[in-house]
Amino acid sequence: MVLSLYVVLFLALHLLPGVKSSMANLNNNGYDGIVIAINPGVPEDEKLIQNIKEMVTEASTYLFHATKRRVYFRNVSILIPNTWKSKSEYSMPKQESYDQADVIVANPYLKYGDDPYTLQYGQCGEKGQYIHFTPNFLLTNNLPIYGSRGRVFVHEWAHLRWGIFDEYNVDRPFYISSRNTIEATRCSTHITGINVVFKECQGSSCITRPCRRDSQTGLYEAKCTFIPEKSQTARDSIMFVQSLDSVTEFCTAKTHNTEAPNLQNKMCSSRSTWDVIMDSDDFRNASPMKGTDPPPHPTFSLLKSKQRVVCLVLDKSGSMSSEDRLFRMNQAAELYLIQIIEKGSLVGMVTFESLATTLNYLTEIIGDNAYEKITANLPQEASGGTSICSGLRAGFQAIIHSNQSTSGSEIILLTDGEDDQISSCFEEVKQSGAIIHTIALGPSAARELETLSNMTGGYRFYANKDINGLTDAFSRISSRSGSITQQAIQLESKALNITGRKWINGTVPVDSTIGNDTFFVVTWTIQKPEILLQDPKGTKYEASDFKVDKLNIRSARLRIPGIAETGTWTYSLLNKHAKSQMLTVTMTTRARSPTTLPVIATAHMSRSTTHYPSPMIVYAQVSQGFLPVLGINVTAIIETEDGHQVILELWDNGAGADTVKNDGIYSRYFTEYHGNGRYSLKVHAQARNNIARLSLRQQQNRAMYIPGYVENGKIIPNPPRPEVKDDVSEAKVEDFSRLTSGGSFTVSGAPPAGSHTPVFPPGKITDLEAKVKDDHIQLSWTAPGNVLDKGKGNHNS
Repeated sequence: MVLSLYVVLFLALHLLPGVKSSMANLNNNGYDGIVIAINPGVPEDEKLIQNIKEMVTEASTYLFHATKRRVYFRNVSILIPNTWKSKSEYSMPKQESYDQADVIVANPYLKYGDDPYTLQYGQCGEKGQYIHFTPNFLLTNNLPIYGSRGRVFVHEWAHLRWGIFDEYNVDRPFYISSRNTIEATRCSTHITGINVVFKECQGSSCITRPCRRDSQTGLYEAKCTFIPEKSQTARDSIMFVQSLDSVTEFCTAKTHNTEAPNLQNKMCSSRSTWDVIMDSDDFRNASPMKGTDPPPHPTFSLLKSKQRVVCLVLDKSGSMSSEDRLFRMNQAAELYLIQIIEKGSLVGMVTFESLATTLNYLTEIIGDNAYEKITANLPQEASGGTSICSGLRAGFQAIIHSNQSTSGSEIILLTDGEDDQISSCFEEVKQSGAIIHTIALGPSAARELETLSNMTGGYRFYANKDINGLTDAFSRISSRSGSITQQAIQLESKALNITGRKWINGTVPVDSTIGNDTFFVVTWTIQKPEILLQDPKGTKYEASDFKVDKLNIRSARLRIPGIAETGTWTYSLLNKHAKSQMLTVTMTTRARSPTTLPVIATAHMSRSTTHYPSPMIVYAQVSQGFLPVLGINVTAIIETEDGHQVILELWDNGAGADTVKNDGIYSRYFTEYHGNGRYSLKVHAQARNNIARLSLRQQQNRAMYIPGYVENGKIIPNPPRPEVKDDVSEAKVEDFSRLTSGGSFTVSGAPPAGSHTPVFPPGKITDLEAKVKDDHIQLSWTAPGNVLDKGKGNHNS
């Protein structure tokens, strides 16, 4: 099978979010700010909104009782996509967006399979990324299979909000207990049922037989299934099977099954789900509500996404003249306007020093030359002080002057300067409803800058010595609407220090999921180099085919006509100058067509701030739609405030920092601190030598598909779950290259660079297995590192 599989599957048009900034918070026992967003690819259906409201309302009461009167859902926003018709009851969103939503409603990641699941790959107790419901799950009756939708939502909310894991295990449905009995993997063990093999089913009757024991494993045979009794007395657990009427609680320390080989025990060191929940930030301060009254019903707001509005707020103060900063800013801003911002967006531009100047009110980016009205005004000289609030106020005014609301609009704020007055406009920023993405340039940028991003749910970036840092930051600021096929994708971003009169060569693979609106850009520091670019069919482009910028910002750009050829592109650059100079190569593109889901990579750190010696985890997700891409090289490049670079290979091996093997989440512990301050992250994902593949298996952390129930001694089966057959569980993926910024993070309490010895223990073994082989026992496990997952652990026999 080849990658054209997406035509058969037709996956949802969806971007998997990177670092999440959920707006949900807990106040006086009630959750406010929950966002449920509908994907732009979902057809308009009023019933969807109605069923979401009913699901959340039911879930709120179930959650309230499951948490012993501690929490319920109070205020929920439903984000309607721009593709649906406008209605008078829809209001304007503020910072709410599809990409940052707690719950997304999108077509499935396979053409079958409506299992609700939570994208969750953090450690025990860490929040997940989002819950995914399919429209089909919300619109059809799944009651016998998953239980009521409200109960399913609570199961998934527990994954998302409190970082607990499932208590069943599809891969290891049975285990041998300490009492030497074969037990179904479950919590609690008070849940009763029978173990059978289905021979054949017709309608609601099945022929079954008892399970046989496998002499090799000592467990039941592979086809054995645990069928729970419909009528139970056990009250736990919601993380095993929420569909049973009697189940209304989470497993506690008293009822928890520590022996079950499930993800909850593996990830949370055999602690009960309730124990982890009670340790969460939500519950440390949440006392049970007094009395016996149920909680009030949730309140719903219907919000409709709007046309994208972005205002650039750029620093042109005196310090921007050092280290080529003004040049680099202009190169990156120009690239953003020509290659990154989605067509049809409204864009304005403001510059500031001690005062701010509005250079462009909002201009609609339509046609190939609309951006020229803005790029023509990029600042050519730097002077003056730094007043960030002046810049922000002018940005808001530029938006309002163009008859747009600041609510839901975005500001990209770039500065290199110190400013102790930022806090004076925090209140205005909050009231504006705008999203502020901040780019700190150089080591002296104002320390409070990130507060603006954190307050408004914007991205935060840091660029210093890495000459491509600004380009990479701007390239990450795509629309958050979920319309992934419209968004720019970065294929290459390379800085090359080339000695005088020397050639340098490189290649970039272009795969068949991309190729529309493709650009190849070269920048230089002294003199324009000789450029040769060749497509896979042998068509050559030379320096004369490249458009050189009129603003003298030392860049040459080629827009590749039509759709870029699939295969390996080759470039050669000659430094014609006698001295060595820094050249950069950047290549961006978009999805091949509106119905082609591109392979994408996103990256983020486990936290945006850390205090030494707390380790952090680097995460990168590589996917096509909701399908994980496996078997590729993923490298993280972390730059510290002083310009030192740490290069880390990320792994998807289920060991160390990586929760689950082969789920398309590549991760690694980061422990090489190099002083305090801002650090930046970027990730390069590459598929080489035709070994990458697409996993078609179902996701982890989902609501269990119940095969049936036993009622009055009779098995009542559910329809068999749609499964991917083993021989088609993976599809081949062509070679590709993706580059993405993972934003910035801040470190405090670290010793100066090079002065500390490792303070981190070896990683934990989490997958030890014992198998009987003839007359001996064979042990197998994934070896951790000596420092968490780095190096080789020492083992004493």
